[in-house]
Amino acid sequence: MARAVDGSKRKNHRKKILKLAKGYWGRRHSNYKVAKDAVTKGLFYAYRDRRDRKADFRRIWIIRINAACRAEGLSYSRFVDGLTKAGITINRKALANMAIEDDTAFKAVIAQVKAALGA
Repeated sequence: MARAVDGSKRKNHRKKILKLAKGYWGRRHSNYKVAKDAVTKGLFYAYRDRRDRKADFRRIWIIRINAACRAEGLSYSRFVDGLTKAGITINRKALANMAIEDDTAFKAVIAQVKAALGA
């Protein structure tokens, strides 16, 4: 059976790939052969980085909490140890937000942590 060169399925598939490659630089947005590789790689990066984003945000939260704790004379690891000893269960996102926006509440948490650590 002969190969379909100008069939609608083939045309639609190529159109879909080129539509996904819209905005790419050079031949990547107009040449199917090059666009196919660029789109495949782009979709792979998007899939992978949606998962990596969660770790990136966690890193940012830890950095912010650490900076706020050090201003109060505690390291991050001692702070987390004190949280568990005090029985305080607040996630890192909320703690980082508290350190930035509500300084008095964060200082109250630090006071409880220091009391639990016995310092």
